[in-house]
Amino acid sequence: MASDPHLREELLARTELLKGHFLHVVRDTVRLPDGAEATREFVLHPGAVMVIALLDDGQVVLERQYRHPMQSVMIEFPAGKLDHGEASLSCAQRELLEETGYQAREWAWAGRLAPTIAYSDELIDIWFARGLRLGERRLDTGEFLDVITATPQQLQAWCRTGEVIDCKTLVGALWLQNVLRGEWDLDWQDTASASAAG
Repeated sequence: MASDPHLREELLARTELLKGHFLHVVRDTVRLPDGAEATREFVLHPGAVMVIALLDDGQVVLERQYRHPMQSVMIEFPAGKLDHGEASLSCAQRELLEETGYQAREWAWAGRLAPTIAYSDELIDIWFARGLRLGERRLDTGEFLDVITATPQQLQAWCRTGEVIDCKTLVGALWLQNVLRGEWDLDWQDTASASAAG
């Protein structure tokens, strides 16, 4: 792919605007391709994972969780933020167990998405999990969510009707659809092998 110098911006300076418990917001001063200067405000993010967990009966594991900025309960795939220095797979395994109680025998890395490219550098790794075994959830303090299951067809219908509007879950539904159709391949590994590789 070309280096695209006619599109790229050069970082000149960075100012920290907010460093909270979760959000870290900065303002960059940049030089535009035509030589003019501009500012870009955005959120720095440590990265996250999303898990598409497949049950033996063909259903997928989903969550219903209240999201304060939206003032609404959202249907989502299990997901969570990377801890400092945490590997992507370790985070996926931790989040799936903590939020749903499930552990998986096999894992496959599917891809990566950038959900909010205009105002955050967040990247979300997409993981598939199968061979699920249900145990006890370990929700964080102050975390409240319902674990639900749905067929891929139900999920597709919810995406179409607007019951699912969460960006990462919409992308996950696309991945799921193409994997189930055999159009997109996954490289499945057992938990021990996947942990060593991830």
